[in-house]
Amino acid sequence: MALPAPALDDRGYDDLVADARRLIADRCPEWTDLHPADPGVTLIETFASLTDQLIYRLNRVPDRLYVKFLELVGVRLVPPTPARTPLTFWLSTPARATQVVPAGTRAVTVADGDDPLVFTTLADLTVPPCALTQLRVRTAEGTTDQTAALELGGPVAAFSAVPQPGDELLVGLDRPVGGCAVRLEFEGRVDGVGVNPQHPPLRWDARVADGWRECEVSLDETGALNRPGAILLHVPEGHQATLVDGVLAGWLRARVVEPEEGQPAYSATPVILGLAANTVGGTTEAVHADLVDDEEIGDSEGVPGQRFALSRRPVLANLGDPVLEVSSDDGWQPWTPVRHFAGSGPDDRHFLLDGVTGEVVFGPAVRQPDGTLRRHGAVPARGSRLRLRRYAVGGGSRGNVAAGAVRALRTSVPYVAGVENRHPAGGGVDGETLDEARRRGPLTLRSRDRAVTAEDHEVLAREAAPELARVRCVPSDGDGPPVARILVVPAAPVEHGRLRLEDLIPAEASLTRVAERLDATRLIGTRVVVEPPRYRGVTVVARVVARPRVRVDRVREDGLAALYGFLSPLAGGGPDGRGWPFGRPVQAGELFAVLQRVRGVELVEDLRLFTANPVTGERGAEAGRIDLEPDSLVFSFDHQLRVEEH
Repeated sequence: MALPAPALDDRGYDDLVADARRLIADRCPEWTDLHPADPGVTLIETFASLTDQLIYRLNRVPDRLYVKFLELVGVRLVPPTPARTPLTFWLSTPARATQVVPAGTRAVTVADGDDPLVFTTLADLTVPPCALTQLRVRTAEGTTDQTAALELGGPVAAFSAVPQPGDELLVGLDRPVGGCAVRLEFEGRVDGVGVNPQHPPLRWDARVADGWRECEVSLDETGALNRPGAILLHVPEGHQATLVDGVLAGWLRARVVEPEEGQPAYSATPVILGLAANTVGGTTEAVHADLVDDEEIGDSEGVPGQRFALSRRPVLANLGDPVLEVSSDDGWQPWTPVRHFAGSGPDDRHFLLDGVTGEVVFGPAVRQPDGTLRRHGAVPARGSRLRLRRYAVGGGSRGNVAAGAVRALRTSVPYVAGVENRHPAGGGVDGETLDEARRRGPLTLRSRDRAVTAEDHEVLAREAAPELARVRCVPSDGDGPPVARILVVPAAPVEHGRLRLEDLIPAEASLTRVAERLDATRLIGTRVVVEPPRYRGVTVVARVVARPRVRVDRVREDGLAALYGFLSPLAGGGPDGRGWPFGRPVQAGELFAVLQRVRGVELVEDLRLFTANPVTGERGAEAGRIDLEPDSLVFSFDHQLRVEEH
């Protein structure tokens, strides 16, 4: 038998007025003028409005009590997580002296009609000048020093007479330029024929401590070293001055690689007549956050449980611990942030920062059974001033902007002419809602900060790394020691409805926080493994017929967007819109229905399903159903849709 539930009054203003009119007809039939201008009707409407407000407030009592119970068990809303993206700062002229873009430099998005989003750098960016000092050519026959020949104006053959995979052009700089944008100015002639200038079998690398690391090329005016122009390289962090053939320099190289299928190779070597190098910019990580420095939040009254409101909120987590300072006779004393006051003694200078409400909270005093008071945390002396040295506000999914969205400087930096994000921002997650906290409350109360069940592991992992989009615990089912595999999916940026596989690999910092939290709460004997899921590439090849008088290109765009959206591991994908379920098979029949629902599609003529390797791009065999393992997620890879006119 079900427990009797209280009957809450769900009547509104119109219902109350209608009830009053029915009672008038029953109890006072001589009152026949119920026109809105009648004074009695005016009184009825007035009291109906007051009663409606009273009912609304009474019906909110259960929700308020529930929230208070959540606070008693230590459940607080999780603040938003900021998106991150590398920002490239361009100098107004090539560097002649070392330029520094200081930490805290702010850049903003430029969009019509929307408030600009602020992105702030977290570390100093140093952009030193550089110059070319060495040039070497390495082939299967050996290494030749071409520095002197280049100084005399060449010509210098960049590779073998007929370039072979493995041939290298080694460029030595006078210093390492990790994280910088280096412009290489080439003078040459069209001798390296045969290749596609837009897609040559050529790769640029930088020498780091453990070998060579690929450089990103954002500009190539030379057409694969075949004409005069510039090549713009973004040198990765970790670039070091190393020895190559006994010469110490910051080495870069252009390396001929094995052509891909259908990619033309060099039939003759490019010839270099001149080469110069300079630094024109640098790249550093920025977060969707605005920093607030040295904010005085009030004066202490010298009593336990004080709360001080900050001027801005929500306060972001995972951007370093906030530093609270309290004035004293000896100067400013730092206080330590804690998650709760359970282990705080009366002399511990602890405080709690509630990121969602934007409040600094000091420890309470709790009355013991014997009548004494026990203080959980020290209390700032009466009259002492309090200030928060630095905290960050912002965050949320709005920060997951597309590449090129951040294009304006809000902080003026000498000799810096512009800024851009060459890659989309990712990792921004909205703060927890009250409904989500209500669902999490019973789980928190049940687990008591201990990971026992698979659901406990998932709840604690989300608390440790709120920037994760999805968490799934897959327990072992063998006879050996118990292993809890925690599969985590980051909040990856979506560009034109599509995801990049590299964006679905969680950051090392997120993995570390989850592992440390679960290691402290796991059962003895249980081993915890935190890793991303296995992504199974899926390619859909389909042919549909469009309805009459419908734009074919629009139908194709909408159809591809529907496929990429449905076969997505993030929110919005899958049958229920919460991301493709772990281990759920992909069936061709469901995809027929997805395309049939696309606006403008008359008929789905044919649909074929293939497995694919998202790393190599190889397509597997055709299948009507693709089964996924329990630790696997689907990944859309290069769907193809042909739209025919009716």
